[in-house]
Parts: sequence; structure tokens; C-alpha cells
Amino acid sequence: MLSNLFSASVLVTALELGFLYALVALALYISFTLLNIADLSTDGCFTLGCAVGAIVASAGHPFLALFAAMAAGVCSGFITAFLQTRLGVQSILAGIIVNTGLYTINFMVMGNSSKVNVFGNETIFSLAKGVSEAGWYRLTYKLILAAVITILMCVILHWFLNTTLGLSIRATGDNEHMVRASSINPSFTITVGLCVSGSLTALSGGLLAQYQKSCDINFGTGQVTIALASLMIGETLVRRGSVLVRTLGVVLGSLLYRVIVAVALRFHLPAEALKLTSAIIVTIAIAAPYVKERMDFYRRRRAASAGKGADKNA
Repeated sequence: MLSNLFSASVLVTALELGFLYALVALALYISFTLLNIADLSTDGCFTLGCAVGAIVASAGHPFLALFAAMAAGVCSGFITAFLQTRLGVQSILAGIIVNTGLYTINFMVMGNSSKVNVFGNETIFSLAKGVSEAGWYRLTYKLILAAVITILMCVILHWFLNTTLGLSIRATGDNEHMVRASSINPSFTITVGLCVSGSLTALSGGLLAQYQKSCDINFGTGQVTIALASLMIGETLVRRGSVLVRTLGVVLGSLLYRVIVAVALRFHLPAEALKLTSAIIVTIAIAAPYVKERMDFYRRRRAASAGKGADKNA
């Protein structure tokens, strides 16, 4: 059955994309889960990282392209945080404003073109391909590189969120008033958190530009929905544990999401229906814990009613 659904290449490609897009889900883990902020600038920030990464990589600097993409993401996160903390704009509106403005910025970064090609230039993936001549490695070098980068980001994120600043960021999302009473500036922690979130989102875009050797102005469309689906799946599977365990759970959610999409494509689902599939997956992932809780409640109530009936009969 599995052989009918998957070939080795389809599964490897799904896992590669799962690791690459997991960085966006990790970004939402910071903004949505830790800071309790609905950051809707994700789509534009992803495209920004993709555009900057593609331009720098096409100039012959594949490694610098990733750092440039992250720096651009930090700028996007800073502007989003500035609108919220300094100008009093609600988080949802701030994200929408930044996302809208980034469309023009991205177009300008790409040289007033809707597409940038990196064909014929070295990328981190082409450089990794030449590391070994082993047959299995030639098939999985992209997967290995994507997995190493994503897991490394999880480890760094685990370390950062357990520092004093990281703990302050986590506390801000739990109780902003308590943080302010503890002489910690919540505006600063929100700004740092959104900057880190933006850098991860843009890094994902920069990696995708080198993975696909191109960047399109519409690459970021729907990324917030895809990332939210991955995040919800991961948090449903791993609800407790250390930061490292939960971030790895988010990565697992991204991998499962990509496998689900691959299965849908194997059933000849039209490409235009993938957005609907994403929305359904998000709904199921969010509603699953609530439905399970309600089912347990009704099960206990039926058991209690049956116990009372047995007592009356006795």
C-alpha cells in the first residue's frame, strides 16, 4: 500500500521541504505560542528572505545569502514590533500592514522583477553535493543538509530561550503585567522575540531560494497557514516537555504536514486545492484536543449515569 502512495524520491522530497518549512513553524512557535501574538507578516517576510537570499546567492555568495536573509527578517520583525509597541497598533493589524508593505519592498529587492533565477550559480546544496560520491548520499544530500540546519536552529533556540532574556520573552507571553512589575520592559522582549521570529522565517525563504534555484514574488503566499498547520500538528503530538522537545515536535509536525500533502498529490488532488487542504488540516489539529476533551467528558458522564442507575436498581 505504501509503495503505491510513495516512491523513495517523493518521500525524500516531502521530508526535505518539511525541514525547510519547519523554520517558519518555529518562528510561529515564538510569536504565536510564546509571545501570544498573531503575527501576519509571515508571508511577506518569507518572500523577503527568499528574495534577498536569491539576489546574494546569484552574486556568488551562497553562505552570505543566508545571513543576509536573516538580517532582512530581523528588520521585518523589528518594524512589526515597532508598530505594536511604540505606535499602539494591534498585533494583527501591524502584521497586515507590514505584509502589505513588504510586497513592494520584495519587488524592489528583486530588481523590479517578479522572479529571480539562481541557475548556474553555486548554492549550499550544490556545494554539499560534492562532499561525497557515495550513492546513498547523492540521493539524500539535500535532506541531510536541511535536517542539520533545522535541528541546529532547534538547539540554538533551546539555548536562547533558557537564557535570562529568553526566559523574559517566555514570561512576557504568559503575563505581560507581571513582567512589567518585575522591572522588565515588555516592549523590548516583544521586539527581540519578533526579530528572532522574523529571522527564522526569512532563513527558511533564503534556503528555499537556493533549494529551488529561484525566487518568485508569490512564494510566500499562504505560508502563515502552512506554518500554523505544522505548529498545531506538532503541539498536538508533543504538548509537554522542554523547549528542545517542543521545538522538535514542531519540526515533526512540519514533516507530517508535508507527508500529508504528498499523499494528497498522489491521489491527484488539484494544486489549487492545497490551500483548502491546509485549512482543513489546521482546523483538525486545533479542534482535536477540544473534541477529545469533550468526548472524555461525555464518557465520564455516561459512566456516572450508569453507576447511578445501577445503584437505584440495587
